[in-house]
Amino acid sequence: LQRMLSMAVEVDRSPTCSSRKIADDLFPFILNIPLRSQREALLNTMESQLLRCRLLELLFQHSCDVPTTSSMSLEKILYFLSHSSVLPQFQDETATWQRWDEMLQYLSLLLMSYQSVKLAFPLAEHLRSSLSDRMDLIIQKAKPRVQDSDDISQLDIRLKMNNFINRMQKALGQPFPPQIPEKLFMLQ
Repeated sequence: LQRMLSMAVEVDRSPTCSSRKIADDLFPFILNIPLRSQREALLNTMESQLLRCRLLELLFQHSCDVPTTSSMSLEKILYFLSHSSVLPQFQDETATWQRWDEMLQYLSLLLMSYQSVKLAFPLAEHLRSSLSDRMDLIIQKAKPRVQDSDDISQLDIRLKMNNFINRMQKALGQPFPPQIPEKLFMLQ
C-alpha cells in the first residue's frame, strides 16, 4: 500500500496536487482507525513524505477550532501547536495524557515530514516538483524559494511552547509522565 501511494504521488506532473487529492481521499479513513498503534503504523510507514505531511496537516486542521488557510510552513506548525485540541474522534478509554502524547507525536512527525519536503536534503528540497523536473533542478543546483512563513524566531518557538505546556498542564492537572517532557524537548 505504501509503495502504491508513493508511486501515485510521483506519477503526476505536480506531486503537490496529487498528494492533496490522495490525502483528501484517505483522511476520512484515518479518522476511523480505532487504535493509536494502527494510526501510527500507517503514518510512520508512509514512504511519501509529501503525502504524510499533507495527511498530518489535515489532521491538525481538523482539530483546530479556527482552521487556518495559510500554506504549510513552520509558522503553520506553530499555529497548530497553539490552536489544536486533543482529537475528539480518537478519545476512547485511553488516559488523557496519552491523547496529549499522541498529539505531540504527530506534531513531531509533521515537523520532520515538512523538513524532509522543504528544508532538509538537496534531493528532498524538490519533492514538490515532478520527477522529470527534479533531476534538472538538482543538476542546476536550484534552491527552493524559502517562504516568509518559514522564518520564525527562537522567541516565537519558546512562547508557543510555553503556551502549549500551560494548556497541557491545565488539562492534565498533574505532573507529566516521563514521555511527555522528552517529546516536548524533541519538538522544541
